[in-house]
Amino acid sequence: MEVNGFMPVPDSYDYDLIVIGGGSGGLAAAKEAAKYEKKVMVLDFVMPTPQGSSWGLGGTCVNVGCIPKKLMHQAALLGQALQDSRKFGWQFTEEVKHNWMTMTESVQNYIGSLNWGYRVALRDKKVTYENAYGEFVGPHTIKATNKKGVEKLYTAETFIIATGERPRYLGIPGDKEYCITSDDLFSLPYCPGRTLVVGASYVALECAGFLAGLGLDVTVMVRSILLRGFDQDMANRIGEYMKEHGVNFIREFVPIKVERVEEGTPGILKVTAKSTTGDQIIEVEYNTMLLAVGRDPCTRKIGLDKVGVNINERTGKIPVNNEEQTNVPYIYAVGDILQDKLELTPVAIQAGRLLVQRLYAGTTTKCDYVNVPTTVFTPLEYGACGYSEETAVEKFGEENIEVYHSHFWPLEWTVPSRDNNKCYAKIICNTQDNERVIGFHVLGPNAGEVTQGFAAAIKCGLTKEQLDSTVGIHPICAEVV
Repeated sequence: MEVNGFMPVPDSYDYDLIVIGGGSGGLAAAKEAAKYEKKVMVLDFVMPTPQGSSWGLGGTCVNVGCIPKKLMHQAALLGQALQDSRKFGWQFTEEVKHNWMTMTESVQNYIGSLNWGYRVALRDKKVTYENAYGEFVGPHTIKATNKKGVEKLYTAETFIIATGERPRYLGIPGDKEYCITSDDLFSLPYCPGRTLVVGASYVALECAGFLAGLGLDVTVMVRSILLRGFDQDMANRIGEYMKEHGVNFIREFVPIKVERVEEGTPGILKVTAKSTTGDQIIEVEYNTMLLAVGRDPCTRKIGLDKVGVNINERTGKIPVNNEEQTNVPYIYAVGDILQDKLELTPVAIQAGRLLVQRLYAGTTTKCDYVNVPTTVFTPLEYGACGYSEETAVEKFGEENIEVYHSHFWPLEWTVPSRDNNKCYAKIICNTQDNERVIGFHVLGPNAGEVTQGFAAAIKCGLTKEQLDSTVGIHPICAEVV
């Protein structure tokens, strides 16, 4: 039969479920569906970056996101630990230096093992995997195009879109020709040298932080504020810490042109930038320019218009109901492409699994997008759960919140005598609700490990009184809370 003049709806389907995108959310959904003996296919295809970078199964987090980022952050922390170790009695005379190629090779080897593991897991669960680009062509029908250009049509009763996002470019002369993004950095076949990081997102600050920690000359060019959407008190403390530890900041400037003045690996780039507050123009030379100015959903070229799925025309995000269902009943979406939802790997995994359980196991549990903890792996790590101070004031009124805060000095930092009064924690309480903790923020080592435990307590309705009555473990950073 014909539907709205489109292709006819098939009478039977090749698959129960086709998942478009083999990242964290997509793989979680596919493997969960296989548990219920559903016939499942995963389509995953990585469009190479303008610099030619591509990667295997697993999505952004595994290949060009959380995993390599944290490993390179760890490499930078080890450099600091080496400096600290002398005060703890370790003696070494040889020059300490960092080898970029050794690090990237080790990181990529580990990522390769994860890629292989994902493929094996799909095979073991009898999920069909195709390294092909999925695009809707009609009701319940998708076209899969592999890297050789071979096209196949598949049908399914249900679809889950989990295509994720890719880094945004500036749209200025030279950006795609000469700049890299986080999609390129973690497999870069040479040390980036003197680096300009453009942006103030967590990606920008994390990358700038570990590059500086590896001993590189790093500058961050910021259009306006740091870490938009995060607590600004904490964001500014991160910026100050990075500045004190050798990261340069150029505030209220944006690049308008990039030119290559010398070939090489790395070569030399001339960056022209303009003030956001006046007519001032600056020209500066760097070896590498890393763009981290945001990410865009991969939703505009997958044929959503062919099946009538609504997207936000400005952002490319997909609006869904509280069950991750789009306006087309048989098409669902999870992960970073969702409108007004958190862009975090564990959220995509949780949403994918719960969605499939509702579809095939008769459950009713929905993904809870409230009080989700997160960590920014800047040199001074930042863990957060719940409301920022700004959002709490906006939602509950300044007169109805109380902020408790404290500086602390990690014991491990006292012997090397560094960075006193830089670590910081604060909780935001709703005084009209028994001083319930509605915001948790900590700056310090292992901030993610600290935040995860408190997140469970906050989800259970933690109050200030309960927090005060909890005996801390001594001597650790978390006891300050």
